[in-house]
Amino acid sequence: MLARSSNNAINIITRIASFGVIIGSLALFIILSGFSGLRTFSDSLLEFSDPDIKIFPKQGKSFYTSDSILSILEREKDILFFSKIIEERVFLKNNDKELIAYVKGVDKNYKDVVKIDSAVVVGNWLDSDFTNTSVIGNGISYRLSMGVMDYENSLEVYVPKPGTDFLNQNSFKSIETKVYGVYAGTEEFENKFVYVFLEQAQELLNFDKNQISAIEIKLAKAAQPHEVAERLQTLLGVDFEVKTKAQLNALFYKVINTENFVSYLIFTLVVIVALFNVIGAIIMMIIDKKQNLKTLFYLGTSIKEIKRIFVLQGFLLTQVGMGIGLFLGVVLVLIQQQFELFMITPSIAYPVELKLMNILIVVATLSVLGFLASKIASSRISNQFLE
Repeated sequence: MLARSSNNAINIITRIASFGVIIGSLALFIILSGFSGLRTFSDSLLEFSDPDIKIFPKQGKSFYTSDSILSILEREKDILFFSKIIEERVFLKNNDKELIAYVKGVDKNYKDVVKIDSAVVVGNWLDSDFTNTSVIGNGISYRLSMGVMDYENSLEVYVPKPGTDFLNQNSFKSIETKVYGVYAGTEEFENKFVYVFLEQAQELLNFDKNQISAIEIKLAKAAQPHEVAERLQTLLGVDFEVKTKAQLNALFYKVINTENFVSYLIFTLVVIVALFNVIGAIIMMIIDKKQNLKTLFYLGTSIKEIKRIFVLQGFLLTQVGMGIGLFLGVVLVLIQQQFELFMITPSIAYPVELKLMNILIVVATLSVLGFLASKIASSRISNQFLE
């Protein structure tokens, strides 16, 4: 009866240890898949707002395009499209509502560089058949109470005149536009831009025909942004700055990567706590099998070989639990992708992504920690213990 009670207790402890490993590996895989999904989702949002590469002057807010600059861009085989743009901080007004944002003048190539036309949720993107029109962010539309093609109200865009010290009504230059479309995106993006044609922005800012703020570039899929940016920087010289999308959003990516790493550490700690149960289960097995181990020892089996038995047993216990946890994790990720059970908003499902790298990270983490836990547990076996 005592032997059966002892074995039952060990079986229960072993099941608890296995369950802890399953939950730990499942949680670690789910959190890694969640952050992978968030990164991909964030990248997709940046497709609407940021180009693959942006060229702007190192000093000042504008520069003049020249045939030499354009020929450099046209000769670069990895560049699919490029667009001239103008960006400037402006004051917006509609009746008694006011707001500070940015005007962004773009040419006809802009929608080929950035997928902004796909972000338009009401109305349409800028059309050359309709002059003095604009596309604004959803946040700007809400805060200014501006509707699409509101013929009774125009969006007034103001900028201070150059060299103005004392501001009054005559200190601003303005244009009026009809809102032709409203775009959606991140909260910051929705509240940032009023898109107009390049010529309108040049008129507003008193720019010359070839005077712009920046050039935005769309690369071929196979292109390496950093390599292309380095080549362009060399060709354009020190008067320009050439930055990739990752460099333009360096802080954003740093925050995501930091959160991902911290979450990995936290859930690795959960796995470590779960592996204490594995250590306890192995030690209980060692104590329960003490007489059998003595027999093996007296028959000539070395302490090292006996330890190896329990290291292998603990490692296999970890591997089995990890395998079950990963299987459940993959199933849950696929279910979320297919059926969108968990939602961020009523229209946006929580993004998850099934990546081989995440599976390898979980396998490597559990394998190393499982091996160490088994080694710690097997260190209980010694000559003194078996004598």
